Amino acid sequence: MLSETKLNALKEISGGFSRDEAVWASGFLAGLAGSSVAVQEAVSPAVHVEAVSAKKITLAYGTETGNSKKLAVELAGIIKKKGVQVKLADLSQYKPKDLAKEDFFFIIISTQGEGEPPALAKKFYDHLHENDPDLSNLKFGVLALGDTSYPLFCKTGEDVDARFEVLGGQRIIPLKKCDVDYEQESHQWAEHVLNVVGKTAENNQKNTIAPKVSAGRKKYHGKISTIINLNDIESEKETYHIEIETEDPLVYSPGDALAVIAFNPKQEVDEIISLTGIDPQKKIATSKITAGAEELLYKYLNISHLLKSTVAQYAQITGHTIPEVRLSLLDLLRIYPVKNADEFEQVIGILTGQSPRLYSISSSLEAHGDSEIHITVAKSEFLIGDKKQNGLCSSFLAEFNEGDELEFYIQEAKHFRLPNQDKDIIMIGPGTGIAPFRSFLYERDATGAEGRNWLFFGDRNFVSDFLYQAELQDFLKTGTLAHLDLAFSRDTAEKVYVQHKLEQKAEEVYHWLEGGASLYICGAKEPMSRDVEKTILNILQSKGKHSPEEAQNYLEELELSGRYVKDVY
Repeated sequence: MLSETKLNALKEISGGFSRDEAVWASGFLAGLAGSSVAVQEAVSPAVHVEAVSAKKITLAYGTETGNSKKLAVELAGIIKKKGVQVKLADLSQYKPKDLAKEDFFFIIISTQGEGEPPALAKKFYDHLHENDPDLSNLKFGVLALGDTSYPLFCKTGEDVDARFEVLGGQRIIPLKKCDVDYEQESHQWAEHVLNVVGKTAENNQKNTIAPKVSAGRKKYHGKISTIINLNDIESEKETYHIEIETEDPLVYSPGDALAVIAFNPKQEVDEIISLTGIDPQKKIATSKITAGAEELLYKYLNISHLLKSTVAQYAQITGHTIPEVRLSLLDLLRIYPVKNADEFEQVIGILTGQSPRLYSISSSLEAHGDSEIHITVAKSEFLIGDKKQNGLCSSFLAEFNEGDELEFYIQEAKHFRLPNQDKDIIMIGPGTGIAPFRSFLYERDATGAEGRNWLFFGDRNFVSDFLYQAELQDFLKTGTLAHLDLAFSRDTAEKVYVQHKLEQKAEEVYHWLEGGASLYICGAKEPMSRDVEKTILNILQSKGKHSPEEAQNYLEELELSGRYVKDVY
């Protein structure tokens, strides 16, 4: 601590500082102290980061896709190893009135759509903004996850951080905003948390949190070598197995995803140009790229399902009164036309960039080499009102032919990883949820892993929808698969799903878990993953003789140890 004389001198010097000068000065002082904290991200007003003693903190997460939860589980494990007790809290179940009782409260939260909170955290978010609890005893920090490809980057995290302060909370760590490659920054954030709450463990190589360096987003150029519809002609579904060859050596691990930015339908772009009269070659500057109008609409801008905020901006530009609705740009132009090409040029300026779509990789470097990669893509169909719509990227990929070229990058999924080779795994992946598990099986087969593998797979019909049937049966014959349990919901009078198969094998499932097996779920979040999790909790209660609370704790411990992992969408 500074003496009173030095403190008064510091106050006198800094009293007239602008925000930028204050930030620079804090960085200068941190540099003198040898701090590793990125103080450039300090927020106004200045953040108090004096170390305080804490033996217990709460780490809460608000998630939509599961990333915030996965990260919270990982960081909780790291912090626990440093001697600080961590209570993990899911904001979908957290009681907001308990905030006033918290001492140290750290939150990891993502942003969805138009700057909205995750659906499962909305109740917490709304309560925070609609009530005025006294949080004067709360010491907090926020880690916001987002994607700079979307507008309103990390807005939910910003909102929660600001609201905590308004309610009297003490921000003891600066708001941290992370893009999709958040691994390194999130580990630095965890280290900052430990420093601030006064962790005094020995600072040696063994105990230091080592930030993991992201491989970044290397762009690959590939050529479609194989594209096959895995469903029979009688199926109501279209699921494509796509193989892509590259000249550059690929780098990925089982569990990673392939990211594609789809082009918009050319026919739709041509109609937009015709309706507006804009010169297709006219160069227009957007926030990220300058290109001709046609090229922008075809390759770079989202025109298929506009945000409500974009529609509202369109209404302001055109002078039309438009209800709060999400429409495609083409439908907007048909119903509420622009006056001329100049007005449409303004509209182009408000369009958001095309966002990448992620597909779990279904191949293995060990089995398929480093010049070939596979994905499994279900052609998506849905209704907006009474109008049938196709998923942009799945339709884009389904229309490829062998020999066509494609650009993509690898999105690491560092939490969705295989355990050690001698460990058993249970995989639950109906529909396209099979994709990463195909990768797992090929990897374990190629490397001769000793751990046993058990797959639960399901779809509609055995005859028409048994994806990768021949391969899975071969894995079963060779022993790579110890068990293969199948659920085809439309083949019986009473629908049977993967959770029902889990119930039938409850005794053995519990025995595997007790023996150290890792449990993986991939596929639709609603209702599949929730139904499967309820079934697992029931198995823990019925076969393990655990109370409901003990079963929940058992599952949370599996998560903390990396033995219960989900990739749901």
